[in-house]
Amino acid sequence: MSILKREFSKLIDMYKEVEKDKVNDDEFRLKYHLMPPIGWLNDPNGLCQFNGEYHIFYQYSPFDAKGGLKFWGQYKSKDLINWNDMGAQVYPDNLNDCHGVYSGSAFVENNQMYFYYTGNVKEVGDFDYINKGRQHNTIMFKSNDGINFTNKKLIFKNIDYPENMTCHVRDPKVFKKDNNYYMVLGARDKNDKGCVLLYKSSNLEDWSFINIITSDEKFGYMWECPDMFELTDKVSKNTKTILCISPQGIEKNGYKYNNIYQSGYFLGNMNLNDGKYDFKEFTELDRGFDFYAPQTFLDEKNRNILIGWMGLPDIDDDYYTNPTVELGWQHALTIPRVLELVDNKIYQKPIEELKELRKNQITKRLNNISIYDELKAEVFELDIEFNNAVNNFELELKEDCKITFNKYKKLIKLTLGNSGYGRGCRAVDLNELSRLQIFSDTSSLEIFVNGGEEVFTTRVYPKNNKDKIVLKGNLDNAKINLYELGEYRYV
Repeated sequence: MSILKREFSKLIDMYKEVEKDKVNDDEFRLKYHLMPPIGWLNDPNGLCQFNGEYHIFYQYSPFDAKGGLKFWGQYKSKDLINWNDMGAQVYPDNLNDCHGVYSGSAFVENNQMYFYYTGNVKEVGDFDYINKGRQHNTIMFKSNDGINFTNKKLIFKNIDYPENMTCHVRDPKVFKKDNNYYMVLGARDKNDKGCVLLYKSSNLEDWSFINIITSDEKFGYMWECPDMFELTDKVSKNTKTILCISPQGIEKNGYKYNNIYQSGYFLGNMNLNDGKYDFKEFTELDRGFDFYAPQTFLDEKNRNILIGWMGLPDIDDDYYTNPTVELGWQHALTIPRVLELVDNKIYQKPIEELKELRKNQITKRLNNISIYDELKAEVFELDIEFNNAVNNFELELKEDCKITFNKYKKLIKLTLGNSGYGRGCRAVDLNELSRLQIFSDTSSLEIFVNGGEEVFTTRVYPKNNKDKIVLKGNLDNAKINLYELGEYRYV
């Protein structure tokens, strides 16, 4: 371990010792979500499975719950339920990343893990840090065990990117197709138009530029956290190339694009020889308040698994707030979700492993009633199957949260009251409601609609009636399964 890494490690341990009781005693610490031990968490990074173990890296600022100097923290697990907290593992310890280890990805092949990330450097001076004053360096390192890492190698610096790019080029994601390797990087060009840079390699270390991928019409000024992967449609059996991005600078459009920044995907066909992508409509991956920077990986069961940041960047108190900041921590990762393509739409399904957390099941079939208020739970999975057509439905939970569906308006809404700390309402068009699967933790909700056709993710901080669950409306022949959920186990 270098002297700088050793000193960083000592300093983080000191902060943990000072902050741990306050952080761990917070009533809003989550039970089955990965969180920072102290401080700030944001983007999931370096997601992979290697020799039977899952590795989840994440952006980590241990010294400040509002962000700051970025490291990569790491969790690892054999089953996505029992976790080893490996602490800070990748440090800003050289001239190419001295102001932060920013986001990146992992690629696994031939018993070797390859990691790629953006090294952030902010130069001192009178700069706008968009066109001048910032270095975004693409850096790689390797590992044969996920614990010990090789020296870092500089792959690209600013001068290596296309000349019409600003200083904002970041978040490398690497994938393989037909014995070649490809890298996508999120970028902002000098016309303030978001785009993705595509590169190709034969050895994972030397890369050649192919093309700038962007939509015909401007769609935001920056495309962060790009991801490119294939899914085969369960209906048509056609294979499509999914381009996921987190665009910044999208204006609201009805119930669309209501967060400060969005995350979603284009569905199309990719020609990797010339880098041409046929863009279709952009679809948001999540309709809730707290979802950003998702990343996918293929596990050894051949599942495309997505994990997102349960938070957003650039949030201040005027937008909404998280009360946990006062207690020394902020944000978490979503539960892992398996992606499927069904009739040209991505469905997200909670991983099967979460069933291991189930306990104390309650099953109920409802008949000839319009209000049902006999359920109580705080940390739970609630699965409601509507066996008859639903015209109007309302679910109240977490003190003052409401999920409502109106068939005549073809709309499903998530509305938060005081427990939302400034979060208000999010909604999406929906023709019919057949199923709701809700994962509730102490301070989060993840709502899967119609088997993952739509998803709402939000943080919520109830003070009273935390275990309140009330169903109202068209409930005839609805089937309810309620499971209390246990905690992730840390070993």
